[in-house]
Amino acid sequence: MAGIARNDDAARAKARARRDWWGFMAMSIGAFMAVLDIQIVASSINQIQAGLSASIDEIQWVQTAYLIAEVIAIPLSGYLARLLSTRVYFVISAVGFTLASVACALAWDLGSMVCFRVLQGFLGGGMIPTSFAAMFLLFPDDRDRARPQLVGGMLTMMAPALGPTVGGYITAFVSWHWLFLINLVPGLICAWGVWRLVDVDRPRPEMFRLTDWPGLLLMATFLASLEYTLDEGPRHDWLSERSVAITATLAVIGGALFFWRSFTAEHPIVDLRAFRNRNFALTSLVSSLIGLCMFTLSYVTPVFLGQVRGYNSLQIGEIMMVQGLSMVFAAPLVARLSRRMDPRLVIAIGLALLAIGAFVNGHLTAEWGYGEFLLPQILRGCGLIFAFIPMTNLALGTLPLSEVNNASGLYTLTRNLGGAVGLALVATMINERTWLHWQTLAESTRASREPVRAMLLGPHQAGTVAEDPLLTIARLAQQQATAMSYADIYLLLSAAVVFALLFVPLLAKPRAAADLAHFE
Repeated sequence: MAGIARNDDAARAKARARRDWWGFMAMSIGAFMAVLDIQIVASSINQIQAGLSASIDEIQWVQTAYLIAEVIAIPLSGYLARLLSTRVYFVISAVGFTLASVACALAWDLGSMVCFRVLQGFLGGGMIPTSFAAMFLLFPDDRDRARPQLVGGMLTMMAPALGPTVGGYITAFVSWHWLFLINLVPGLICAWGVWRLVDVDRPRPEMFRLTDWPGLLLMATFLASLEYTLDEGPRHDWLSERSVAITATLAVIGGALFFWRSFTAEHPIVDLRAFRNRNFALTSLVSSLIGLCMFTLSYVTPVFLGQVRGYNSLQIGEIMMVQGLSMVFAAPLVARLSRRMDPRLVIAIGLALLAIGAFVNGHLTAEWGYGEFLLPQILRGCGLIFAFIPMTNLALGTLPLSEVNNASGLYTLTRNLGGAVGLALVATMINERTWLHWQTLAESTRASREPVRAMLLGPHQAGTVAEDPLLTIARLAQQQATAMSYADIYLLLSAAVVFALLFVPLLAKPRAAADLAHFE
């Protein structure tokens, strides 16, 4: 009888493990969709602009609205997951995100699109940190968490890299409406799977009475103003634009009051005490630098290929796909090394690969194409997956399980804010460095130089319509100046990753599940 009971217990344990695994997979798909939608519209913004009859400045709100709503939802996710329970909150987010996606596809003008993108960003933002928090609640033991950690990390890292690729293919073969309609089926499957399979905590409705409404208002003001400033500042010469100056002021004042409120309120809307944990604080700093590189590289490379090389969406997608495929092939190796090696060493290897990949790109020219981008894309894809997967375990693995939901939102927020800062710096640098290199090249294009004079006075073939030599020289100089500015950006990103590498030796290994239970 004892043997039969043990067999029954083992069967139930296996069934529970399978249930937890598929439940986590459903949550990971939701998080993947939310991250993918940050970048998927980037390569098709012109088609969306034409479809909505919007101006160049107005259409940027399709992206800005999503980012502002998402950055508010991410830190709020920990509070909402505890209030409603992880399962209920995630299902509401997944269903709402899916319906908002369909509404975006049916948008009839810019105003309706921006409204639906706000809903989509807010509901999608909650799925990203909640999926990582659920991973630690479903798999508290490091050994059981290895495979879900690998899959969740890979999907989260691949989404920004695949966003422009997927968007380019969809727009080329169907229409921009399908950028949003593709969320319908996986979104509903994801919601159904989580509702059926995930049950890790109970709702705590009593928290609603303790809600820190002033803190919520201050947090929304701070994060929304900061995101708007970082997104719109580079396009409008920063504080010279009145709206950017106002939001920058609101970000400073709102941020100061929000942090004061978070440390003084009895029940703050976002608990910042997780940053007292040295590991969490350091990994959040490193994560913000990884986010800076990840989102910036996903933006810089397609823009360079489009502006300088004149590639179309499909050609750009083929180059960007290399980074995503590299992650897929490198992921099993990362899982194996993470079990056999110090995770800090795995992170260091990843950051080194990422820095080398960016450094190689720092020597690009206006003639670079698929062949030249192949090696850097492989290095960066492997580097991101090597660094990110063990990093999440080090960030959340040293915290009590009761704090994981809240800390997961903060950890995701630092990565996204790092990406927002990186994109703002890049947009500013492109203009400034291009002008600087243009002035330098102008010295080399004086008519007194023999090669320039030969080009100006050179013979032209009869019967052909040749471009004005002056226009040719100006076009080539502009092309070279732009390429040189992008090379500077890649070198700066490489230096940022090297800086992040300095903090890795200061990290501590995560405690075992038994040790974590002692702190709850």
